[in-house]
Amino acid sequence: MAPPLCMLIFLLFFSFPFSSSFILNNNHSLSFPLTLTETPLVKHVSNSINKNQRLRILSSYNVKSSFKYSMALVVSLPIGTPPQIQQMVLDTGSQLSWIQCNPKQRTNSKTTSPRPPTTSFDPSLSSSFSLLPCTHPACKPPVPDFTLPTSCDQNRICHYSYFYADGTYAEGKLVREKLALSNSQSTPPLILGCAQDSKDPWGILGMNRGRLSFPSQAQVTKFSYCVPTRQDRSSSVTGSFYLGDNPDSSHFRYVDILTFPQSQTMPNLDPLAYTVPMQGIRIGATKLNIPPSVFKPDAGGSGQTMVDSGSELTYLVDAAYNRVREEVVRLVGPRIKKGYVYGNAADMCFDGNAVEIGRLIGDMAFEFEKGVEIVIPKERVLADVGGGVHCLGIGRSERLGAASNIIGNIHQQNQWVEFDLANHRLGFGEADCARLAK
Repeated sequence: MAPPLCMLIFLLFFSFPFSSSFILNNNHSLSFPLTLTETPLVKHVSNSINKNQRLRILSSYNVKSSFKYSMALVVSLPIGTPPQIQQMVLDTGSQLSWIQCNPKQRTNSKTTSPRPPTTSFDPSLSSSFSLLPCTHPACKPPVPDFTLPTSCDQNRICHYSYFYADGTYAEGKLVREKLALSNSQSTPPLILGCAQDSKDPWGILGMNRGRLSFPSQAQVTKFSYCVPTRQDRSSSVTGSFYLGDNPDSSHFRYVDILTFPQSQTMPNLDPLAYTVPMQGIRIGATKLNIPPSVFKPDAGGSGQTMVDSGSELTYLVDAAYNRVREEVVRLVGPRIKKGYVYGNAADMCFDGNAVEIGRLIGDMAFEFEKGVEIVIPKERVLADVGGGVHCLGIGRSERLGAASNIIGNIHQQNQWVEFDLANHRLGFGEADCARLAK
């Protein structure tokens, strides 16, 4: 899709705590963590499904799929009965899944002719579709781990609104609908957002640890994806996505997902994110002088390090970003594009031969506990951001109002990333993701 919209995750201007992300003007996004509270998951699944049915559903998920990757990871999922194909951004940094539902026709201000509608879901064609009444607990949850602003319309149907950073908004209704994972496997009816007014071409598949996320509602205990490399930001490549066991997991290396007690209230912490025990950063053979505490939540939750498929770039708090920039300036300082800041956050950018500059910088690695690391080879250490400019792919999170370290999909390329929810761990394994998707 040209020009591709990135990540499609949004900044909500509410006083409510909620995990979200936002669109940046330079076509990339950042998952922006705010405070949530984790609650048990099973009791919130549809009451119409008994325990044995849940176990059968859980054990039956073993699905290999794919996604298209330019800046976002976009999966195509059959939704409803009979299924209608919907494109959704695979986002481990948000909770609510939502689809486009018959968006209103918009007119071009110059020609007054209607724009072509995006491919949207038609509820009238699905026998498994139902609206969520205002009396449903998800509309006004007793435990505020999902504080999506909701209201009741005149028909007592649960209505929600998302406000975007650029002043626009998306709104719709909360509904229940099935997702078909294969010809023989489908989920029970899940709670989704049905957006009726949105400028975005895709929906969202919310994959975090919240009780209304797709894994929690569908009782998926393991999923993984492999993000391929891309030549430039205008190209689209195909990656692999698994629900259930991954056949390559024997060579994965695992780190624990850090969890936080419900009683531990920290304003800058997202307890539903996939938080990992990062230890440091290496550039070439140099281990940067960054204390490991910089990558851990402080008393207010700042410094949390999370893995987020919904953010294109990686973002670091100032204490880490400054050390990275000092080393890059030492290696290739005269070549930095002066006065250029990508997305108001990334200022380690260059004109000229990206391969040559990459050789001067060398490999980069994110180091975690247990000796696990993500290595970005020097050939890919710079990312194409358009206009002949290449950047290190790291932004300063505090410039954007965030207080977290976020590992974006640009630094998950050629890696299997496995989310083993049953064992509270994340697995990483190097791979040729483009070849695996063929």
